Amino acid sequence: MSAFRTALYLSFGAIIGAASILAFSFRNPNEAEETVEVKKDGRLQYKWYSPELPKSMNFAGEKVPLERVEIREQLDRELLYNYYNQYSTLYILKLAERWFPVIEPLLKANGIPDDFKYLCIAESALQNQTSRAGAVGFWQFMPATAPEFGLEVSDEVDERYHVVKSTEAASKYFRQAYSKFGSWTAAAASYNMGQGGYNNQSNFQQQSNYYDLLLPEETMRYVFRILAFKLLIGEAQRFGYIVQKHDGYNPVKTKSVTVTSSIPNLAQFALDNGTTYRTLKQLNPWLRDRKLTVKAGKRYEIALPR
Repeated sequence: MSAFRTALYLSFGAIIGAASILAFSFRNPNEAEETVEVKKDGRLQYKWYSPELPKSMNFAGEKVPLERVEIREQLDRELLYNYYNQYSTLYILKLAERWFPVIEPLLKANGIPDDFKYLCIAESALQNQTSRAGAVGFWQFMPATAPEFGLEVSDEVDERYHVVKSTEAASKYFRQAYSKFGSWTAAAASYNMGQGGYNNQSNFQQQSNYYDLLLPEETMRYVFRILAFKLLIGEAQRFGYIVQKHDGYNPVKTKSVTVTSSIPNLAQFALDNGTTYRTLKQLNPWLRDRKLTVKAGKRYEIALPR
């Protein structure tokens, strides 16, 4: 009788346990915790949340005054806009695997804070884009400004498309602007509106701090856009952007060929060097024509696949 009672209790306990597990498995989830709700007709209703702002932040070692309500709201605006632009942000993360290893050491060698790589993202999303105003390349140099900082711009050669040379040129600008304004934040803002424009506003308003100035709308948003990318790209996983190492775009391995004489036909030059015209132009977007004229004493470094 005792053995039967023990077996009965064990069987009853097993049934209760199984029922508890089954009930837990099919319990209604806390709707407040879900990011999507399935409607009765099968439609999905997504729930959109605001990304969390940091309690403190800096740009190039300079404090962002997030204790000020209007500053937090400006950052919040740019963070929201880019956080929910998922395709673009993920694409930038993939491109960063290729281009940050090129840009970062150049900035460092020129004494420019690492945060300026996010300015490059704000300018071009790490692509050789052309704006409606005619600004070109990763760093969006205008044709009149580029030669001032050592970039060649002609019908055949446009070094605004040359990532290394344009990064060097942008670094010259940042050093010059920092020397003038004494602030990396101001240097970044002036990159958008020009040193003259920033200086005029600073003198008129008798303020030197970017966060205390009333500037054109584009410049008012500009630094906050850079800060938003610093958060989203610099702390991607915290914001839910997951790009595995193998999913990123690897740096392209190239070798350099020095050219000291004119090339009448770049397509033939490509074939003679074991590649195609398409690949040649992809690796050297600064070559803007089908030929390359090399003046006496001039030389160019052309990248070829390795």
